[in-house]
Amino acid sequence: MKDISISAVLDSMNGDTAYMTDMWENCVDEKRKRYTRSKFSDALDIMENLGYLKKYGYKTESSYTKLKFIDTADHIGFINNVIFTNESKIRKALVRLDSRKIFIVISKDLNTHKLNKPVIKDYELFLDGTQSMLGLCSSILFTIENSSDSELKKELKSCLKQIKSYLDETNETLMKYRGSNERIVLQRIINNKTPETGFLKI
Repeated sequence: MKDISISAVLDSMNGDTAYMTDMWENCVDEKRKRYTRSKFSDALDIMENLGYLKKYGYKTESSYTKLKFIDTADHIGFINNVIFTNESKIRKALVRLDSRKIFIVISKDLNTHKLNKPVIKDYELFLDGTQSMLGLCSSILFTIENSSDSELKKELKSCLKQIKSYLDETNETLMKYRGSNERIVLQRIINNKTPETGFLKI
């Protein structure tokens, strides 16, 4: 997975509204290289889910507009909805993954593994919800670092604490009763989905 900077995506707009193609052409990584168009499109989808952008149009003709929350209550309400949605995904997946093998084969060096087919959908749902929560954490920290609104920052820190507590609980539930090799592989996969502050995994 690659990392993409939230600020780099926003800066690629050169204003409050921009076409997707123009944004893609303007957005480059730390090596001054463009992301693949499909990866950049994935980043825009995540940015929309996190409340930064609103999409209009379709495919190559699509454009994006920056969103602004009315006030702190509006912003926190949006974040709480994102948290609730992903908590529900994770909870649903964990119920079905509980005490079931996720990998039927793990190599001796732990670098390769084979998924247990009956649990693939639930495992992917768990990873999707977890990655969304980790991206939300990165986004919240980015906002805290760049906002001068003390009330908003206080509320965001409370949301962050709630998310981290929930992820700790779900991680404990997932790892319970699993062998050491399976725990190591699962933790590596989760760690690889954890972005730095102000970045998203695509």
